[in-house]
Amino acid sequence: MTFLRLFYTYFRIGAMNELQYRVNFFVQLFQSALALIIGLVGLALVFNYTTELGGWTRSELLAVMGVFILMGGIIRTFIQPNMERLMADVQEGTLDYALTKPADAQIIISVREVRIWQSVDVLVGAIVMIVALVRAGARLDLAQVLAFAATLLMGAVIIYCFWLMLTTGAFWLVRMDQIVELFQGVYQAGRWPVGIYPQWLRLLLTFLVPVAFAVTVPSSALVGRLNAQTLVLTAVLTVALLLASRWFWKTGLRNYSGASA
Repeated sequence: MTFLRLFYTYFRIGAMNELQYRVNFFVQLFQSALALIIGLVGLALVFNYTTELGGWTRSELLAVMGVFILMGGIIRTFIQPNMERLMADVQEGTLDYALTKPADAQIIISVREVRIWQSVDVLVGAIVMIVALVRAGARLDLAQVLAFAATLLMGAVIIYCFWLMLTTGAFWLVRMDQIVELFQGVYQAGRWPVGIYPQWLRLLLTFLVPVAFAVTVPSSALVGRLNAQTLVLTAVLTVALLLASRWFWKTGLRNYSGASA
């Protein structure tokens, strides 16, 4: 498939570039360890006063933290770098280099940047999830594993589509840099299940900024809390956002004048 070939090519190039600066690995490892410690301290403080939060036990919330860290690693490794570069290309008029290549431009702008050291968070998140499951004494069956893998993948696709639709705003607006800070701030709410928040905030984190589908839904699948309705809703939303983001992209391209204009 064209997508897989392009992804592998750009991933290899990105990895070779990143490997030239191996000290970045230790910097990222330190940042990931610090973020994990802060998260664990927050979790410990909460459970000094209660035995559960919104119906979630300590081990289950640790699993949520693991998914939160893992998904954050995926976003910062694959999604965010490409969206930041797209914004810069639109503002500087250098998107032409992607548009003139003999492949679908959306695929190119979605895979050409990889920050390999950010994937440390993927590993850290996976370890936290395993520890949480061991502490809870959970025994995953095949259906649970498949549901978790499917919802994690759909969550990543939903975040990609959300980012792409926001970034496409650069075709009309001059300054879109604040999107990164805004998203990172809102994403921090995903550290906890969205069910613990007030109704208005829960709706915002579910449909306006889809943190719930990126973190809470996969976490629910991992700990056996996922129901069929939520799984179907996640699948429907994934397809809807794929179509919507494609339409936004095509519409935005018609408003792009390029460097030669």
